[in-house]
Amino acid sequence: MGTGKMRKTVLLVDDDTDFVEMHRKLLAEHGYKVLSAFNGRDCLELVHGEKPDLIVLDMMMESEVVGFHLSRELRNCEHTKAIPLVMITSVNEKIPFRVEPDNTWLPVDALIEKPVDPLLFLDVVDKILRE
Repeated sequence: MGTGKMRKTVLLVDDDTDFVEMHRKLLAEHGYKVLSAFNGRDCLELVHGEKPDLIVLDMMMESEVVGFHLSRELRNCEHTKAIPLVMITSVNEKIPFRVEPDNTWLPVDALIEKPVDPLLFLDVVDKILRE
């Protein structure tokens, strides 16, 4: 990151603490400030106290549809609707059809499949935060 630039903040939301810790380290090593939440409720509480530049959500946490609901709730809230969202999921390997971002059902800016390739993850984060 260049000098004089404000560090961008990424909020990682996943009930898998290993995933959060691994990606927290990766993002921190590349100059990002990282916040974490381990369920949808904590995410919503955190975003109202902090305003991250990007939110990375797991699709399946407390239930298989938490990420779906959380993405729509974040998009419908005045305080959070402009924050880019990246969804992390393994759902496409578990169901017979493809899940893709769309404005109504899954209003996210990018969808990354698990297992997550660290270089792809970093590339997606960098591109979204450069826009």
